[in-house]
Amino acid sequence: MKSCFFLHIKILFLMSGLVLGNQAFTAELEPWQLAEKTEVWTPVPAVVDAPEGKPSADAIVLFTGKNQESWESVNGGKAQWDISNGALIVKAGAGDIRTRQSFCDIQLHIEWQAPLETEGLEGQQRGNSGVFFQELYEVQVLDSYGSKTYSNGQAASVYKQHIPLVNVTRSPQQWNVYDIIYTSPKFSDDGDLRSPAFVTVLHNGVLVQNHVEIAGPTNWIGHPKYSSHGCKPLRLQDHGNPVKYRNIWLRAL
Repeated sequence: MKSCFFLHIKILFLMSGLVLGNQAFTAELEPWQLAEKTEVWTPVPAVVDAPEGKPSADAIVLFTGKNQESWESVNGGKAQWDISNGALIVKAGAGDIRTRQSFCDIQLHIEWQAPLETEGLEGQQRGNSGVFFQELYEVQVLDSYGSKTYSNGQAASVYKQHIPLVNVTRSPQQWNVYDIIYTSPKFSDDGDLRSPAFVTVLHNGVLVQNHVEIAGPTNWIGHPKYSSHGCKPLRLQDHGNPVKYRNIWLRAL
């Protein structure tokens, strides 16, 4: 029994020596050698040109001010909205338009302008349109400059779901800018929701939606409920007001 006891003591002593030795060895390293242990060199991010005020080199440009080739009518056929002075203008009665391409997770840049004709109009009747991700989830476009409406329906709201943190809407005939990061919902092979959609919105450079969870497709009436789907087009709404759009581009994430 004594021999076993001393054997255990000897092993513990040797192990302590190893630990102390490692500590001593670590202490002898130079700071730059210690720093190297947490450096990661691969993968190397791709170099992407991003000129000031223009789409990045890896962006998909959806409207340059010249034509509607990237768009189609949701009713079938070519998009029938108007183009004037480099702006894409909602044509009342022509219906919504959507991209010919489908997307999942994206970074979107889009600029919009509410019309000046506001006499006798209030709330949802002033400069109403919308940006629908995957044709289902809407970030509201509305003239919310000095106009009252329900808070979860004003400009930059996730319509009927999330109120913007602040209202930075510019007056009619001034351009508003949305920069939006959209994460699409994910579904299992059985169609069950694995993770919901999320959206971050900067309105005129101000954070107004901070990675908020989308509860489901945009509904005018009732509560949203997810149904399984894949990548789908980006959609712009015809709500009967001549809202203008320009400089529309996105990056697939």
